[in-house]
Amino acid sequence: MATPLLEESIEINTSADKVWAVISDLKRMGEWSPQCKKMIVRGQPIGVGTRTININRRGPLVWPTTAKIVRFVPNKELAFKIAENRTVWSYTLDESANGVTVTERRDAANGTSKVSAFLVDKVFGGNDSFETELKQGMAATLTKIKRAAEAA
Repeated sequence: MATPLLEESIEINTSADKVWAVISDLKRMGEWSPQCKKMIVRGQPIGVGTRTININRRGPLVWPTTAKIVRFVPNKELAFKIAENRTVWSYTLDESANGVTVTERRDAANGTSKVSAFLVDKVFGGNDSFETELKQGMAATLTKIKRAAEAA
């Protein structure tokens, strides 16, 4: 069974608008995420209701997912719901003493779909190892976002 909430945070030493510019450019998600290799944005401007097609990869496995933006508050929060497994992925920006704290979350408060649970168990090596990998991926994603935002 999926853990209801996974999250990682990082301190980024720049302004919220610079961080937001990186996070909200969904076409660049493949640069940041070890698993989501490409996000194809369907429609402009990006906001609540915008849909994406995502290409994910883990080793030799490649699979598509689709998402819909469910929260979009510039310089504060971006969240999208994955249709295939019902999880919500989000990035929240909070001002801090040295810039911005960014938190990436995977919310599975209502569990995941039966298909997703089956695939995680039988194809991805079980929930515990898969979620450990997701948390490591979140940390790696946030580190790359930090580098890009601080260089901007």
